[in-house]
Amino acid sequence: MKVIDFRFRPNTPEIIDGIKNSAMFKAACKAIGFDASKPQSLEEIIADLDARNVELAVITGRDCETTYGSPANNPSVLSFCKAFPEKFAGFWGIDPHKKMAAVREIEYAIQELGMKGIAIDPYLAHIPASEARFYPIYTKCAELDVPVFVTMAPPPQVPGAIMDYADPRDIDRVARDFPELTLIMSHGGYPFVNESIFACMRNANVYMDFSEYEEAPMANVFIEAMATTISDKVLFASAHPFIELSHALAVYESFPLTDEVRAKVMYENAKKVLKLEIKN
Repeated sequence: MKVIDFRFRPNTPEIIDGIKNSAMFKAACKAIGFDASKPQSLEEIIADLDARNVELAVITGRDCETTYGSPANNPSVLSFCKAFPEKFAGFWGIDPHKKMAAVREIEYAIQELGMKGIAIDPYLAHIPASEARFYPIYTKCAELDVPVFVTMAPPPQVPGAIMDYADPRDIDRVARDFPELTLIMSHGGYPFVNESIFACMRNANVYMDFSEYEEAPMANVFIEAMATTISDKVLFASAHPFIELSHALAVYESFPLTDEVRAKVMYENAKKVLKLEIKN
């Protein structure tokens, strides 16, 4: 079966070092044993994707410079997409605290650099997704007709990141204000599982992935909803390299899904969000 991975980051040596030494994730990496992650060359990564039938991998950028002082990782996203444009699709990370500079950056990233969407991290920006500083970003993305990828679950040990900033009810508010804007909740808004599911059910423009939490408490609720009420709204995402792609694929293979639902989750829903033609 063909696969699109909607949250993937190449585990090159530079990326692995950058993650485990960042102000945001250093403590979390130690807690989960990320320091033992094995880096690969980009060529090895591409070979692994091909071997696992991953047709396309979405790489999301991150810009939290205002709150954490680290420069945005967008240049690495661009370099990967330039090196393998048929294999990677880039979403440009945006810092809402940069105000109109952020809005102008969106236009540049989409129209000049060829990015496929925009990525934001409310919990790392320390404001909820429905906060006013995000609205110029949503407006520009709606104008350009590109999706917004919203990281919606604060991992443990991240300083300053509280659960309230990842509440799916804020996505519900945004979806109602911008019905023409496609919104993807990454990490499923965990631990607000029911709220995430209902946000997808009641808003035609809201999608989600459940990466990193497929085996967490309450995951059974998500799996049941994925198999029934929101099968058109779920995108497979591995969260590689925090979760090994091979493990994520094996977990999804174990889910009790029909062939039709599995094809939607692993491939077809992502094609729809990215506005790509589905070829049988």
